[in-house]
Amino acid sequence: MRTVAVTIAVTTLAAATAFQQPISAPLTARGNTSLNAYIPSGFTKASWDKFQAKEQKKKDDQMKKNLGGMGPRGYKSRSFQSFQEALERGEATHLLPVENAKARLKSGELRPEDIPYMQRGGSWDNSDLKGAKKVQWLSSDKDYDEGGFKKEQSVSIFGYGKGLDWTGKRDKTGPMVNPKPGKFSKNYKAPTVAQIKGQVEEKPKKKMFGLF
Repeated sequence: MRTVAVTIAVTTLAAATAFQQPISAPLTARGNTSLNAYIPSGFTKASWDKFQAKEQKKKDDQMKKNLGGMGPRGYKSRSFQSFQEALERGEATHLLPVENAKARLKSGELRPEDIPYMQRGGSWDNSDLKGAKKVQWLSSDKDYDEGGFKKEQSVSIFGYGKGLDWTGKRDKTGPMVNPKPGKFSKNYKAPTVAQIKGQVEEKPKKKMFGLF
């Protein structure tokens, strides 16, 4: 019994002593650290900032071109329908690539507008060139620019519609038997876009001496 009492007394004394001990001093605070921006080897801070600004400008200019998500990336083209209409009106022609374009442009032999827009990476109406004559827009060009291009971006292999019925669950439509091909006369002429749409063809404006 005496041994138990001594043990309790010693334990109580140790707890009281520990409680009365002064609190140790806090740990010394860490020294201040400075963070430095990453600069690749071969660059100074000024040259690296200039390079980053130049790259960001390229990205911003690319976004301003508003190129189709499923279309070309390096130039802005019109719809094939608009091109066909302008071709039938005599206001457009097939564009062919120009050889040695940069050298001929530098020598003054060619103007920037003489180089096809697909080759120079511009716009079909020459809106990317300052001082160049702009190509006239048709009503179909306006419809295409106001959102009609989304219709041209169908993932169907047919260009429009729902595409192929891969599951076989869709209702069948169309003739059960393929129609026989028609016969064309010797002097047959394909209809124009305006005739197919049932519209009156817009005649191109007369040009003075074929130049203006």
